[in-house]
Amino acid sequence: MISVLFAVLTALSNGSASVLQRRAALAVPDSEAMRLSLIGRLVRQKVWLAGIGLVIVAAVCQAVALATGPIAVVQPIFVIELPATLLIAGFVMRVKVTRPVWYGVAAVTLGLALAMAAADPAGGSDDVRGAAWIPALVATGAFEAALIAGALGTRGNPRAALLGLAAACGYALTAALMKDAMARLDSDGAVGLLTAWQLYATAAAGVGALFLLQNALQAGSLVAVQPMLTLGDALISVLYGVTLFGEELRAGWWLLPQLAGLALIAVGCVVLSRSPLATAGPPPGTR
Repeated sequence: MISVLFAVLTALSNGSASVLQRRAALAVPDSEAMRLSLIGRLVRQKVWLAGIGLVIVAAVCQAVALATGPIAVVQPIFVIELPATLLIAGFVMRVKVTRPVWYGVAAVTLGLALAMAAADPAGGSDDVRGAAWIPALVATGAFEAALIAGALGTRGNPRAALLGLAAACGYALTAALMKDAMARLDSDGAVGLLTAWQLYATAAAGVGALFLLQNALQAGSLVAVQPMLTLGDALISVLYGVTLFGEELRAGWWLLPQLAGLALIAVGCVVLSRSPLATAGPPPGTR
């Protein structure tokens, strides 16, 4: 229950942060895309700094969640970040929340509950054994490079979607590294944590994912970014949980309700993507 509670708090914090960062990114010209100067422009905006503050809160909550539960349980809960983001965007951007939006929220929430109940993630270790990180990091690097190369060859929402998925992969990697680092804290204390390479790799992966997310938000609409970010993070995290930590999911006929849950989530995302909340920018005069 502790891991689930803090996973929900993480999702709400990240959703709020996405809305604030999107508001800040709207003020940055396209010429700053994929440049370090993009961060320089954003850091001068109070709304972006507030978003970063929420990112820090989310990171602390995520660390607690990962330290007390399997990654295949914690990370998929972040799917609720999408409906949370749009509902928060409606409040911040003063856009009315319509009935279809509530239908989309219900579909995503029920789909997550169904998929998680059917998968029933369990088992696994708290840390990664042997040299299993080597092939995982190589495969992750190749996947990220392909996504970024594809994003550089396009513009608008397609670029935003590809960079959003790249950011999701980065955040999933950050979570896996963070869980492994927290295991060192549990077994070897503060010294073990501070001397673990996973701690510093977590920081590097998190900064890289944040940079990709800022570019994704700057490149296109929130709806192009957020579904790829939330769904990609959840699915890739489950893959890390199974391959690196040895966590187990139900198989056999249990795959049917799992797929049904994923279908509900996908339908909910489509419904939410058609909402004005997904594309609305801040109206003139908004604080």
